[in-house]
Amino acid sequence: MTTQHDTGTTPSTDTDAPRGNRVHLVRSGELDGHAAISGGTVGSRRLWMGRGENPPLSSTDNHHHGASEAGIYVVSGHPVFVYHDGEQEVRITAHPGDFVLAPPFVPHREENPDPDEPAVVVIARTTQEPIKVSVPELYRHEETGAR
Repeated sequence: MTTQHDTGTTPSTDTDAPRGNRVHLVRSGELDGHAAISGGTVGSRRLWMGRGENPPLSSTDNHHHGASEAGIYVVSGHPVFVYHDGEQEVRITAHPGDFVLAPPFVPHREENPDPDEPAVVVIARTTQEPIKVSVPELYRHEETGAR
């Protein structure tokens, strides 16, 4: 068995090899916007991963991620995730090392109330590209066919 050590983003010299049969390394300085792993960057078929940063005193719009689940890992800062439980807005403050799940179609927004520190997160979605559907307000998502 031959072992190849860390030689960069394209360890194989066979550039004609299908993208789906080799391991890919995307270095932090090589992101395509926010995307690290996607159909466009490495040929991923069902997974999107990227880095997000919310500046101090910022908020996203209200949105959901369609049929995609979104898993979020908090790298630094203290982002606040806001959704509606059917009666009121619920605010969840996350800390470095925490994980957050945004289920499919659940409207939410991310806020960074800190006046000085950005909130940095790593996002994984169950689609190869990001889906973000803006909505005018937060509301409770009712699953069809719920048990």
